[in-house]
Amino acid sequence: MITAGIDLSANPRKTGVATIEWSDDDARVTALAVGEHDDAALCDVVRAAATTGIDCPIGWPDAFVDYVVAHRDGGHDLVIPETRRPLTYRATDLHVWQRTGVRPLAVSAERIGAAAMRCAAILAMLTRSGTVVDRAGDGPVIEVYPAAALKIWGLPHRGYKGRDPQSSRARADLVDHLAIAFPWLDLDTFAPLCRDTDDALDAVLCAVIAGLARQGRCEPVPADLRDLASREGWIVLPRAGHD
Repeated sequence: MITAGIDLSANPRKTGVATIEWSDDDARVTALAVGEHDDAALCDVVRAAATTGIDCPIGWPDAFVDYVVAHRDGGHDLVIPETRRPLTYRATDLHVWQRTGVRPLAVSAERIGAAAMRCAAILAMLTRSGTVVDRAGDGPVIEVYPAAALKIWGLPHRGYKGRDPQSSRARADLVDHLAIAFPWLDLDTFAPLCRDTDDALDAVLCAVIAGLARQGRCEPVPADLRDLASREGWIVLPRAGHD
């Protein structure tokens, strides 16, 4: 089985892509690169994998979409909401926040929205070519969130992003922790790249979560949120445990 992971950025030069080959006993990283894939190449990666985990919101909050559409159409009935939370956070964001204590970025109010726009275009390209995209996590493309997964696994989940010395040390430590927690995961010759840039490391984590999802080792979407998740997207969380 082949799974892929995409740490998607609005800037292709900051986009990390990983491929993992799974066997009965282990999983080996077979490809890892940062800044080498345009949108068409990312679509090729998805098509070649059984499941691809993408670290990027794949939808916007329903309430936000309705608000923007109402504003476009004149906005006569718009009022200041008592709280902006429904406009800024999707149901999955609130679920992850409650489940793990890690708060995802708000796709409608923070810079991650630029990456989400690119993601939407990529998903459209896949759909036009015949790939069935299920935003609720049942198709070949799933939304993942490495920081929340690391928290669930009891591993360091903060401080490893960036190029400063402190972040670099934290990232190197995290790679060492992963080797202990996941002895079945073989980074092969790509361990130095994972230590060098968080874009590469997150791409590997995305591919790992994709493999666990493929094996049925991730949490399902709550039944009462399935319809909403099909529009807003859903962050697939791994179950606790390293085995």
